[in-house]
Formats: sequence, C-alpha cells, structure tokens
Amino acid sequence: IVVGMVAGGVLNIANAIPIVMGANIGTSVTNILVSLVHINRSFEFKRTFAASMVHDFFNVLAVITLFPLQYFFNYLGWSAQILANVFKNVGGMNLFNPIKAATQPVVKMLIELIGNYPWILLCISLFILFMSLKQMVNALRILIVQKAEAWFDKILFKTAFRAFGVGLLITMLAQSSSITTSLVVPMAGAAILTLAQIFPYTLGANIGTTITAILASLVTGNPNAVVVAFAHLLFNISGIVIWWPLKMVPITMAEKLAGFAIRNKMIPIAYIIVVFFIIPIFVILTFQ
Repeated sequence: IVVGMVAGGVLNIANAIPIVMGANIGTSVTNILVSLVHINRSFEFKRTFAASMVHDFFNVLAVITLFPLQYFFNYLGWSAQILANVFKNVGGMNLFNPIKAATQPVVKMLIELIGNYPWILLCISLFILFMSLKQMVNALRILIVQKAEAWFDKILFKTAFRAFGVGLLITMLAQSSSITTSLVVPMAGAAILTLAQIFPYTLGANIGTTITAILASLVTGNPNAVVVAFAHLLFNISGIVIWWPLKMVPITMAEKLAGFAIRNKMIPIAYIIVVFFIIPIFVILTFQ
C-alpha cells in the first residue's frame, strides 16, 4: 500500500520509510491474536504467546536501532537509492495473490450488503478474522496429531538457515508475513517447534514480504516507489544483521513476557492496546 501511495505521489520517500518501519511492527499483531486462542490452556499459551512475541520484539528492536540512523543520516534512503539506480532498467512483475483471489469476492459481497456502515463492517471483519484464526489453529492441531510434527521439526526446521528459507518462500507465495508467521504459533503451543527454530523463520518471512513489493514497484517504473521498496528490504536485512547474532535478546524478552502473561491474562490485551493503539496515536498527535 505504501509503495502504491508513493507511486501515486501521495507520499514522499522521507515519510514513507518510517511508515514502513511501523508497518513491520504492526503486522505482528496477527500472531498475538492467534496466541490468544490458547489463552485458557496456560502451558500452551505460554509457548504460543512467546512465539508470537519473538517476531514482534525483533521488529521493535530493529526499529529502535535503525530509526535513529534513518532520522539523522537517511541511512535507508540513500542506500535504497543506490539499489534503485542499479535495478532501474529491470522489469518487475505482479505476482498472483491466492489469498486476495480467495477473499475478494466475500469482501465485495459484505460491502454491498452492509453499505455505508464502516463500523459494522469492521466488527464483522474482526469476528471473521478471529473465527478464521481459531479454525486455522484447530486444523493445525489435527495435522500435528497426525504425526506431521516430525516433518516440520526434522526437515523444514532442521537448521536455522533452512527455517529462514522456508519463511521466505511461504511469504513470497502467500504474499503476507502475517499468515506465514501465524502458521507456526500453534506448533509452538504443541511443543513441536522451539523459539530458536521459529526466530529465523520469522526473519525469512520479513524478507519474503519485501520481495513482492519490490517486483510490483519495478512494474510501476516510478523511481520513488522503487526506492521505498528497497528501503523496506534494507531495513529488514539490517535488522537481521544486527539481531540474528544477538537472537537471545528477543527470545529472552519473549519468554519473560510470556511468563508474566500466564500469571496475568490481561497482559497480552494490555500489550496490544498500548503498542498497537496508544503509542501510535500518541506519536501521531505529538509529532504531527
């Protein structure tokens, strides 16, 4: 969306790059919602909440370390400009989005039925989202019971680099890092995957979600859109270079918060409200 707005002249590069950083944090809210499905099973919930938070903490830490570099030195802006110049004559492509193709008819039908009542549409959408996540968790639990756990643990997630590649590939195909990372949350709850296995997988998902944006931006031929798409890629690569070697920091943070969460079930709700609503609104109103 941000790349499209830049291509349309609605946003400039300087404003678009911080939005991309914030979007990286915002996309992890889906994982947390998936973990809430397990909230009545304390031991499962501790593992699923930690699995959802390790992705969020990586994104937060990446923003904390890289935003000052971008703000004071335009680090992502000028480095993305160099890459954009290298690829300026390379054609791109719009990949087929299976998720959008499956959901678009339902979305159009709901809009036509409800009409000009956006709040009702929002409530229905949230209900459908939660029920879909619940069904996905149930389906994955059945899959795990049917002995698929060995396939995930011993093959797909056998090494960190393989897990990284799996996360990247699935995200490129699904064109949604939220879907990719949400898939492994129930597996953490069932103790099939550890945080050490899930962490590189989520990093791969972060890279995968930038590839489709780059390909789409190259199609537009708009230099600014290409710069923003590459800035998103460089942001994630830079975050990985810094925090993958220090992976125990986000992993430990996720485990600690999950430990608090099973003692007080309001902590996940409070976290969602504070991080995804109060802080963004405060920043918008303070620095407008």
